[in-house]
Amino acid sequence: SPPPLAALSQVLRLERSRRTGIVFPLQKLARYLAPGADTARFGLFQPDLAALQRAEALFRSGRDHAIDYVSSAVRMDHAPPPALPEVCFIGRSNVGKSSLIRALFSLSPEVEVRVSKTPGHTKKMNFFKVGKYFTLVDMPGYGYRAPQDFVEMVEAYLQERRNLKRTFLLVDGVVGLQKTDDIAVEMLEEFGIPYVMVLTKIDRASRGLLLKNVLKIQEFVKEKTQGCFPQLFLVSSLEFSGVHLLRCFVAHVTGNLPTLEAS
Repeated sequence: SPPPLAALSQVLRLERSRRTGIVFPLQKLARYLAPGADTARFGLFQPDLAALQRAEALFRSGRDHAIDYVSSAVRMDHAPPPALPEVCFIGRSNVGKSSLIRALFSLSPEVEVRVSKTPGHTKKMNFFKVGKYFTLVDMPGYGYRAPQDFVEMVEAYLQERRNLKRTFLLVDGVVGLQKTDDIAVEMLEEFGIPYVMVLTKIDRASRGLLLKNVLKIQEFVKEKTQGCFPQLFLVSSLEFSGVHLLRCFVAHVTGNLPTLEAS
């Protein structure tokens, strides 16, 4: 059975403050900013309950809605045909990428996302098909123990994958942006790929440290990037904070939330 709080219905039973902290962790953090601080970038994407529920339904497999691992590829000619809108997840080795993808798919426990205790285990691009709606791609980690041909593989993917709608760049919420993350940022900026930054492992960071990292990264996004969505996404794969919102953003950027698009 899915873990506690994996489903929105479980979160809605919590008292209000805790509920907000799980669905909108960045909003909860904003309360601890100094008076007069600019919080405009903390709530740019703020879907309503109906949109969150619609997104969750996409991540829940059913008789007429299969969620499957499709294939792995080390080269672009091994990748499945680009038939559906696609999102990819990229980040440093050991940033918690596979754990986050597993949390996103936690309502469909038959979907096997391998989570390794050894950093740098993901050596290939792994493709997951979400019904007839979109494909999610788990990219190899960079930095420590990254595959030798990481740059060639990822560059080719980013440049050639015409159905790629958004790249999710994962950053460790405890340590913040690292020098190795610059490789990914430079690639995404150079190729003009729209992306969003996701801070992982927020359950491991104290509130003060997390706030410091959030403000620092927000400043970096504002000053140094053009293709990055201005709002950060905060997640904990362990406590499911931010996971429901991230599902919703994936559904939104792949064009699967028509009500949200209209508003």
